[in-house]
Amino acid sequence: MGNIQELRKFVAPEFIVGVGARKLAARYVHNFAGTKALVVTDPGVIKAGWVGDVVGELTKENIDHVVFDKVTPNPRNTEVMEGARVYLEHDCDVVIAIGGGSPMDCAKGIGIAVTNQTHVDKFEGVDQVDIPGPPLICIPTTSGTAADVSQFSIITNLAEYRKYAIISKTVVPDVSLIDPETSLTMDAHLTACTGMDSLVHAIEAYFSKANSSMTDMHALQGMDYLLEALPKVMENPNDMDMRSKVTMGCLHAGLAFSNASLGAVHAMAHSLGGLLDLPHGECNAILLRHVVEFNASEVPERVDIIGDKFGLDLQGMPTKKKTKRVLQAIEDLSSLVGIKDKLAAKGVKISDIPDLAHNALIDPCMITNPRTPNRRDIECVYEEAL
Repeated sequence: MGNIQELRKFVAPEFIVGVGARKLAARYVHNFAGTKALVVTDPGVIKAGWVGDVVGELTKENIDHVVFDKVTPNPRNTEVMEGARVYLEHDCDVVIAIGGGSPMDCAKGIGIAVTNQTHVDKFEGVDQVDIPGPPLICIPTTSGTAADVSQFSIITNLAEYRKYAIISKTVVPDVSLIDPETSLTMDAHLTACTGMDSLVHAIEAYFSKANSSMTDMHALQGMDYLLEALPKVMENPNDMDMRSKVTMGCLHAGLAFSNASLGAVHAMAHSLGGLLDLPHGECNAILLRHVVEFNASEVPERVDIIGDKFGLDLQGMPTKKKTKRVLQAIEDLSSLVGIKDKLAAKGVKISDIPDLAHNALIDPCMITNPRTPNRRDIECVYEEAL
């Protein structure tokens, strides 16, 4: 894996990291010669005060704007098309996304739906977007999805109860303003879910069939930051130094997975989110242990390295015992951050599993999973996580 001579591509946006980064949005609207911004967000982010902060800066700079806040978790194709209608109706020429993965994914969909004059569902899959969207500025307020640096947009098809992925260089934001201060308004559960989502990004990118030396470097650095800082942030939510490290972990993991893609954890979590509207990060955390167990025989040396990152001494142990220790460490971390439920506690029923497995298998993230599963394999992993 990760042969240094293999052809690989690496794409990343311009990004600015640090306290106060969110206040640079107006400057970037000017840089992009924007005259009217569509601000895409959700009611929770407005309540937290971050939209007011950014809109205040736009007002100071006499930049016209309209706020579109009809975005729900697991953003829907109907919301994307409503946002596109608002963008056109108000003659906007730049998009600013403020929030977690949902507003950012929705904003990406809005941009490409507008410029291509077509329904967002048409872009499902890899490299299906002909014309890039208008300039996109992302301001993440959670340390999880890394949608602000990735070439992924995940949208829910409401009619079919499934999530689909748009994977295209055209949805990489033009600039990401990454301000760790915005993560202070996340409650403990959201902090845990988004932090575990980031860790899964790092681990799946490291296991991915499409990994490279560049993505490995970011994946491993992301694990270092997250495994050090996430437990400390759960203990002391106002520790700005640790919040900043979680933010950096999210960024590194995002750069890794955006370019190496992901694996079965995400394919299966997308399926759960589409069918049952469950929180994405929590699904990832519940599934991670079971998917690592499924993949371990394919990437034993990489499982060892993840063990090192968790601080385990695996010297001289037989492979099966090493894997068991790593799986236990993953489970212990999930419990420590407060994610202890199995899928059944989230309302998943055994009768849902055939549909879940079907949708997970056609998810593009499954293509880069290190071990190629069949439908029964996926059903078994869901059953173990139940």
